[in-house]
Amino acid sequence: MGKKVYTCFCTSVIHKGHLNIINEALKLGEVTVGVLSDGAMIRYNRFPTCTFEERLAAAKAMDGVSKVVVQRDMMYDDIIAELRPDCVIHGDNWCNSEAPEYFIRQNVESCLKKYGGKIVDVPYTFDPDVKRIDDLDKERLAMPEFRRKRLRQLIKMCPIVKTIEAHSGLTGLIAEKTVVRQDDGRLDQFDAMWVSSLCDSTAKGKPDIELVDMSSRLRTIDDIMEVTTKPIILDGDTGGLTEHFVYNVRTLERIGVSAVIIEDKCGLKKNSLFGTEVKQTQDTIENFCAKIAAGKDALRTKEFMIIARCESLILEQGMDDALTRCHAYVKAGADGIMIHSRKKDPAEILEFCDKFRAADKTTPIVVVPTSFNSVTEAELAAHGVNICIYANQLTRAAFPAMQSVAQDLLRYHRAQEVDSRLMPFKKIITLIDS
Repeated sequence: MGKKVYTCFCTSVIHKGHLNIINEALKLGEVTVGVLSDGAMIRYNRFPTCTFEERLAAAKAMDGVSKVVVQRDMMYDDIIAELRPDCVIHGDNWCNSEAPEYFIRQNVESCLKKYGGKIVDVPYTFDPDVKRIDDLDKERLAMPEFRRKRLRQLIKMCPIVKTIEAHSGLTGLIAEKTVVRQDDGRLDQFDAMWVSSLCDSTAKGKPDIELVDMSSRLRTIDDIMEVTTKPIILDGDTGGLTEHFVYNVRTLERIGVSAVIIEDKCGLKKNSLFGTEVKQTQDTIENFCAKIAAGKDALRTKEFMIIARCESLILEQGMDDALTRCHAYVKAGADGIMIHSRKKDPAEILEFCDKFRAADKTTPIVVVPTSFNSVTEAELAAHGVNICIYANQLTRAAFPAMQSVAQDLLRYHRAQEVDSRLMPFKKIITLIDS
């Protein structure tokens, strides 16, 4: 009797590289194929471009496959314990110690070692057709009709949608490609990107007072979209005049942005971090609800999200005011609620989430833990938060680093002293697809 052979696919398209692995596996014995679940795929790989059922059917249609199973975790502990295969076969691309997949290989090796199982590494299929299929699959992910709906899909699939700010093509690539290995061995990455008015203005050297107009904001979005596939949430400030907001949501929907967040303030925009230190005027519930309703009426799909940001806690108007407003915004058509606070203790935010969830079990809640940064994603999720936005950390990290290097170039009149703090450009270039 032949050996029990296992391989796992995390792809939306079966190509000759996968078929080559199956052919090599069939030489060893009876082949079981695992199809990685959508939830596991998005933690370290690209978002699937077809449904899980379609991926399952594609695996079952392959000649010679004896069995198809669902692998629900990117690490193999559970599936190997269940199947106890004699060998696990995979492309040798996971042998590269710099690749995220390397940690998965280590996990497989550890699991198999317990009972004498082996890994079989198959030379990776370098082929123009394979590359073209992979490139087309990635390009499909970046198309507006696929990208736009992905935020809603992620909210359903993830305990919490991890979102990081991006203000350029390069920061978009960092958001797109950064993968880390957690202490438990699992891999993780960001789910979505936040295009912040504050960070976009700062990158252009302009004050955060809605001075950078929507045409300029759209150019930033285009730079990011051109090199990434993850969903984009736009900071829409106050949304501006209702007539302008209606036009802008149609534009954002058409180009593939997933959501816009608008805040319930009016007049000249002042950053919320100033709170009551500067004069800020909150819009009336009636006016803001009318703006939300007008935006919703202008949409052509059910995929694009208009999320209402409530400033009541920032402006010290109290919990009851915040809850009253947010329930009214949902009734007016808001697809989600963003609640903000500048207190360092998350208690106020968590109290709001608990009280809002008591009356509304489904409307997505968005939180930006900039001031109350001690709270974890797991804690937020436990209180009903769906989206966590790290809204300005990349900008704040870049500025002091660049300023320090500039000062030392002036101080020492040469570049040697700063070189140890600089990433080699060769490594930066590896982020950029050729």
